[in-house]
Amino acid sequence: MINRQDRPDPWRSPVVLAQIPERGLHRELDADEAQRKAMAEVAGLREVLSARASFDVTPKSGGRFQVSGVVRARIGQTCVVTLDPIETEIDEEIDLTFAPPEQIPALSALADDAAEGESDPPEPIEGGIIDLGRLATDALFLGIDPYPRKPDAVFHHGVTPPDPEDHPFAALKALQVKPKAKRKPKRK
Repeated sequence: MINRQDRPDPWRSPVVLAQIPERGLHRELDADEAQRKAMAEVAGLREVLSARASFDVTPKSGGRFQVSGVVRARIGQTCVVTLDPIETEIDEEIDLTFAPPEQIPALSALADDAAEGESDPPEPIEGGIIDLGRLATDALFLGIDPYPRKPDAVFHHGVTPPDPEDHPFAALKALQVKPKAKRKPKRK
């Protein structure tokens, strides 16, 4: 997760883990206008037009929880080429394991021993809750293209390609001594 301890979380939706039934819990989240405005400010975006998330929280053995779902958003950015306003769609999947803090070192070691890309180390459960809004915000932020551009935008740098014959040594090339052609002997 993104560490934003210096700023308040713009979208909060805490789930108390002790209240999750054995069969799990499904949550649909839809960020309101104030939350979207706060997310845009934190992320440095023109605007967040919409932000929705769908999560399934499933209890696992040993006090662990699996959180899977998807975050979808529509954000307003500025094209880095034309400086025109553009809108971008974000669609990020989430599949995380949360564990009690005391289990993290052992579970992290297991994740490190697993084949690369198979599993990530678990996230710590903090205060007996998982904040689904924060998870959604983090996923949205990770899905932002840092260099957005309109599909047809082309950067024109105003410089014409250099002439291959126009270089500092071009004058020397003109002075280059050309090899003399062999003369045919005159016939007598």
